[in-house]
Amino acid sequence: MKKEAEPLEYIRGFTEFLGVKIDLSKKPLIPRSETEFWVSQALRYIKPGARILDIFCGSGCIGLAIEKHIKGAQVYFADKHQYFNHPNFVKSDIFSNIKGKYDYIFANPPYVARKKIKQVQKSVLQHEPNSALFAGQDGLFIIKKFLKQAKEHLSIDGRMFMEFSPEQKPAIEKLLKKFGYKKWELHKDQFDRCRWVVIE
Repeated sequence: MKKEAEPLEYIRGFTEFLGVKIDLSKKPLIPRSETEFWVSQALRYIKPGARILDIFCGSGCIGLAIEKHIKGAQVYFADKHQYFNHPNFVKSDIFSNIKGKYDYIFANPPYVARKKIKQVQKSVLQHEPNSALFAGQDGLFIIKKFLKQAKEHLSIDGRMFMEFSPEQKPAIEKLLKKFGYKKWELHKDQFDRCRWVVIE
């Protein structure tokens, strides 16, 4: 396979996400415009001073944007790999090292199906961390584990926000029912594709 050019964001060493400069020097997954779009929408749900978990945080773009835009937010970060420094970062395989409950949980888990590998851009496959992209043959391997455990870490009136791939919508709804969630809203991204869910 011909070696593709390194993404400009890695060469530059940073990117912008909702007005925050995100360090990419350790080469986490580059934040996507779809993620930036839905996080900007989700910010309106958050109350000042809330306790928030950015899980599968990667570059930390979601949590760092929340810190900037929400007054007094207590933001905690969790991921298997540490790509940036923050006093509230915990190295954790999903919830393995997470303690306590949160008012809001933001999750952008790996969700690309292995069977769709041919549809992924070559430069992404060659330069970005594959572990942040792929999650089993159907792309739901991590999402299943996350949804099964997440309720235990959510405050009574808490909300969760999760990104997924548009074609996974029926499977996501099935999993939410399976794990006993009662209320959720599906939302579209800027390209009119079902991309994120708010779970109560």
